[in-house]
Amino acid sequence: MSNARLLVVEDDIDIANMLKIYFTGMQYDVDIAHRGLDALEKTKQVLPHLIVLDIMLPDIDGYEVCRKLRTNIRTGHIPVIFLTQKDERSDKLQGLELGADDYITKPFDIEELKLRVQGAIRRSERESLTDPRSGLPAGRLIEEQLRRIIRVKDWALLDVRLNNFEPYKDVYGFVAGDDVLRFAAMLIGEVVDELGTAKDFIGHAGGDNFIIITNDEAAPKIRQRLKERLAKEILSHYNFIDRQQGFILAPKTDGGSEKVSFMTFSAGLVSPSLHPFADIREITELAAEARRQDAAGAPASEG
Repeated sequence: MSNARLLVVEDDIDIANMLKIYFTGMQYDVDIAHRGLDALEKTKQVLPHLIVLDIMLPDIDGYEVCRKLRTNIRTGHIPVIFLTQKDERSDKLQGLELGADDYITKPFDIEELKLRVQGAIRRSERESLTDPRSGLPAGRLIEEQLRRIIRVKDWALLDVRLNNFEPYKDVYGFVAGDDVLRFAAMLIGEVVDELGTAKDFIGHAGGDNFIIITNDEAAPKIRQRLKERLAKEILSHYNFIDRQQGFILAPKTDGGSEKVSFMTFSAGLVSPSLHPFADIREITELAAEARRQDAAGAPASEG
């Protein structure tokens, strides 16, 4: 559970601060929102792995927050645990009908809440709903989106890869590598928010590979902006010496080292307007091939 991101939506400042202190001590990254609309905005900026959601909020109630999360293609997968003073059966059923994963009534046992949070995140990862590092939809949810788009016409898919990620991880370690994956996921989200639509989908297919489903008009713009922003912003993940020399020295499998350029994005674009598709496997195969062709122009390693 280390470094899982929690969003606590609670207008009682004392309870919110108590939960932040407790779960931060458990090695979670905890953010707080005191209003429902603030929670929706924070979720849009950085996807949490789980949301602890109070029902009674000063602007919109927790039910409305949950409904908006569940009807948004980008946030519909996030586990939600309701935290509330209400204990009527009808209130609990209303929350569960909206897609909440659990329901705890105040006053609550903090140890019980911890176990429920851990269980909900484990279930999400075990069912291949989210990637544990980025918090983005993974395996089964990506496949569901592919099966959805194969039945319609107006879509475009970007198969995005973070080039030179493995050599970077070999040099800087897996903790720095996980930070880069979280950064890449956040960057993709910001660019899609800027140039795409509210219906666009972002998934983490595994490792250094991401999926964006958008439309024909937005896809080329998203691809270009991603490359431009990464080229500028990825430098902060390298140390001063590597930035000065313009490359890293990564170990080779047969001994020695090689010069490896900084990380870049390559992105393959496919769309039914460019090619007819018979099944979802054909979509992924052609997208991967388009991505490899795009990467052919990216900086390569030097022996």
